[in-house]
Order: sequence, then C-alpha cells, then structure tokens
Amino acid sequence: MKASLRTVRLTLTEPLRISRSTMSARDAVWLTVAHDGVTGHGEAVTSVYYGLDTAALQRLLAAAGTDLARFPGPESALAALRAGEWPAEGTAPAVTAAVEAALLDLAGKRADSPVHRLLGAAAPPAAATARTLGITSLAHAAAEARRLTASGFRILKVKAGSADPEDDIERVRVIRDAAPGARLLLDPNGAWTRARAEALLPRFADLGVEAVEQPLPPGDPEALGALARRSPLPVIADEDAVHLDDVRRLAGRVHGVNVKLAKCGGVHAALRIAEAVAGSGTALMLGCLTASSLGLAPAVHLADRARWADLDGHLLLAHDPWTGIGGADGVVRAGDRPGLGVREVTAHADVA
Repeated sequence: MKASLRTVRLTLTEPLRISRSTMSARDAVWLTVAHDGVTGHGEAVTSVYYGLDTAALQRLLAAAGTDLARFPGPESALAALRAGEWPAEGTAPAVTAAVEAALLDLAGKRADSPVHRLLGAAAPPAAATARTLGITSLAHAAAEARRLTASGFRILKVKAGSADPEDDIERVRVIRDAAPGARLLLDPNGAWTRARAEALLPRFADLGVEAVEQPLPPGDPEALGALARRSPLPVIADEDAVHLDDVRRLAGRVHGVNVKLAKCGGVHAALRIAEAVAGSGTALMLGCLTASSLGLAPAVHLADRARWADLDGHLLLAHDPWTGIGGADGVVRAGDRPGLGVREVTAHADVA
C-alpha cells in the first residue's frame, strides 16, 4: 500500500464561539491509501485542544502512511489495528482514526461493500443530528433556531459558559421561544464550577433542556459523577471521557459519554467503548469535531448505535469539499456506496 497526503483549509460559515475559544477555520489533512488500483481516504483536522497543529498532523500521518507499506493489504492492517498490534502505542488518536478511516474506505471498496456492512449493520444507519449554536447574540440565536428548525432540525445544541451565566439562560430562553418543538442540548465545555452547575441546572431543566455535556472542568470524574447523581438533567461526559479506561471509570456514574472518533482513536475504539457501557445505564452520544463530510463519514456509519447524535461538523463549513452523508435537513445518513460512501466535490488548494 502507498499513502499520500493533501492539506486543505476548512473555513466556517461564521465563527463558532465556545466557552474556551472562538474558531473560524481549521486545517484538514487528507490521507489517501492506494492498493491494487483502488484508493481509500481519511481525514484528520487540527485541534488546539488536542495539541495537533498542521505540521504535527502532516508528520504523524506521513509516518503512519509509510508504515502501512509493511502490510499486504488494508484487511491485514485493520486486523492488526483491531488486535492492538498497530499503530504504535502513544500514536495520537486522531491520527489512528484517520488511518483507520482510509483503510475502511479502501477495504469496503475492495469488497464492494459500504463500511456499515463491514461493521455488521445491514441497513445504512441514519440519525437525527443536533445542530450547534455557539455563544452569540440573543437575536442571532433566535434567528438561527427558527431557520434551522424550518429546515428540518429537531435537535439544537446550545453552547454555554459565558462569563455571566444569565447570558446563557437568556440565550436558551430565546431559542426555546423561537423553536418550541426542538429538543435542546447544552454544552458549557467544562466552564462551570460545581456550585454554579448545581445552581444553573435546575433553571435549564425548567427551560426544557434535555441533557448537558461536560458542565465541570475535566480532570475530576468523581465530581462529575457526584453532580450527575443530583442533576435534574442527564449529564454527558465529554472532555472527561477520552479513552476506554476513562469510560470504564464513568460507566454507570454519568448518564452518557460523548464518543468522538478523533478523541478515542476511531471506529473500532468507539465500538469497544459501546461494549464497555452496555447495560451500565450510561448511553452513547456520537460527537465530532468541525470537519468535512469525509471526516464525519466513519461516525455516521455508527449513527444508529447512539442515543444522541451530534454529527454536524460538516454543516458548519462555508464549503464542504466532500459530499455523501446528508445532514442539511437535520438527518445524517450513511451512504450505501462501497467504502465510506463519500466523494470529493470541490478542488482545494493545498495549504503551504
């Protein structure tokens, strides 16, 4: 197998502000793996939070791509990945996820099978996805809520963590008024103290919020579990639920864990997490980073396994250079074409 890379800039339609940062663009590195005239593709995106800039992703993906040459085909490489024999311990999860995605895409095309069928699902998964609303003005939040629900979105995820928590309360209130039939999720990205969370969660419950992601700073799963026991809303761990061991510690103690493939290490890592929480009372949320349809596609092939789907990263882009997973009407759908089921639709200039 031979590998090659392309780096592109993904620009958001509008800046996305969350409690710890504001983002208007990020780089994506595309990995293409070729074997016997067939190609598979995967994507990793830069992340300040995960410590991966463009140069680091290029270097790590290039090294992983070179290492693929020792495997006779994608099937053997995937078998080694499932067995934990490859890649090397300590490889960034986002890199493992991107390489695995390219291998799954390639293996599916070679087998003339969509990825979900390789993973044991007969029908293409589909799920209503949340659509994220950042920390923004009340007027803009209300207008976006009306626009999105008119387009078909039934779930809105509201970012929180403003310096003044009353701003968050009012934002949720105007969104609720603008979209009375929508299911609402809340995500402070770890911005609240325990005391603030305990004071605010009943108020958000009164506004009809369905669940809250990571209300407390990561690093104290005991505190998160204690909050979940008393919370009037389901508590979903995100930043505290990175690896399988993290999830095992939280299983049965929080109401959900947000599984992002770039965070846990890919599709098979996500399936191991799903197995670990089965029967524990902790449900799965499938999340994502802001990425193209190529980057989102592997998670969409798992979408029917989660209680909550938050797979809207491609919908935040001004121009998505790939297509094939839908979402503009509020529902993401895995394609029934071989592999990941996506195709490139826009030529992008490489980023220097």
